[in-house]
Amino acid sequence: MNTDRRRLAIDREQAHHFQTYGRQPLVLDRGEGTRVWDLDGREYLDALAGIAVNVLGHCHPAVTRALQEQAGRLIHVSNLYYTEVQSALVETLTRMAGFERAFLANSGAEAMEGALKLVRRHASEHGHGPKVVGVEGCFHGRTLATLALGADKYMKGFGPAPEGFTRIPRDDLGALDRALGDDTAAFVVEPIQGEGGIHEIDPGFLCEARSLCTERGVLMVFDEIQCGMGRTGTLFACEQDGVRPDIVTVAKGLGAGYQPVGAMLCYSRIYNAIERGSGFFQHGHTYIGHPMAMAAAKAVLTRLTDGKTLAQVAATGETLHARLQEQFAQHPHIGDIRGRGLFLGMELVSDRGGKTPFDPSLKLHKRIKAAAMDAGLMCYPMGGTIDGRQGDHILLAPPFILSEDQIGELVDKLSNAIGAALS
Repeated sequence: MNTDRRRLAIDREQAHHFQTYGRQPLVLDRGEGTRVWDLDGREYLDALAGIAVNVLGHCHPAVTRALQEQAGRLIHVSNLYYTEVQSALVETLTRMAGFERAFLANSGAEAMEGALKLVRRHASEHGHGPKVVGVEGCFHGRTLATLALGADKYMKGFGPAPEGFTRIPRDDLGALDRALGDDTAAFVVEPIQGEGGIHEIDPGFLCEARSLCTERGVLMVFDEIQCGMGRTGTLFACEQDGVRPDIVTVAKGLGAGYQPVGAMLCYSRIYNAIERGSGFFQHGHTYIGHPMAMAAAKAVLTRLTDGKTLAQVAATGETLHARLQEQFAQHPHIGDIRGRGLFLGMELVSDRGGKTPFDPSLKLHKRIKAAAMDAGLMCYPMGGTIDGRQGDHILLAPPFILSEDQIGELVDKLSNAIGAALS
């Protein structure tokens, strides 16, 4: 009977939904902690957390309780009115982050859209042009503006791209120096690239970039939609680099799986400049600050400030990284293992010595994804070209509550899956 239900669910989705996603042929039914179960009752260890979203795991009691209580009081009213839960959330978030102002959004892409509009409005008030400089390999969302700032491959068939966006090679200070001028509104970067293969931007580059932006009067924007909200062991990844941006965007982990929620954070000097000169900041959404999302986010922030959770992420991430390095030290097809905390990427290569990517026609990432599912593991093997760099890699972004025993289970299942895919 459950097999029939699974087939029905898949058939309905394939018949009526846009076939945008490369879904695996399983229908998930419930989750608890670091595990999920499908309709057939099969158990999976979740090493992906909804793509770095379910930071407290599935159905965390504090998040579930917050949602239940809020649902019994108020679900939606729009931003024509105040709610206590939204007011409390923005106060807590800005205080934790060290900023004075927050603009709430439905998602990471919409938070980035808000940031792009903000920096251009700010530039227009300060005699700067509208150009926004990004970094090759970064990913900022799938709206037209964020696609224009991000990788070219996602713009195929959707052009022409909006004007005023350009990119420099990763860690190329000379290119950044040449790109920043009076025509520039902002420099935007992910401190740790996610979609681009878990590449850490060099802290020295970020420090020099901060100085250049300040000197040229250009705003510096960090996209921490994936790497922020505690995923690297600190609230923001940039805290470990000793660099403060003018604006930071967050989403994903902020709601621990409940949407809509994202945010753009900035200093009052930026907010005040546009407010004085231009009246209302013309950016908004019907659902932002949704009471349910605010309740979930408040539960997350409470955990992130408990004095234990972030330290646990750092320690667990260090142990997981070490176990992966040990397990795959001599593996002929595993290259670099990169990242911080519980935001790790494994590079897949055909020649370990030369670090040659696999032939993309082999679709290795798809084979590993299927083999991992068979092994009872949820992870995210990815492949393709991003700004000219061809290659496959595996993203690991498990819930923050991953235990030491589960680390061993994760590594064993991943090893089995890679072996099965390559056999």
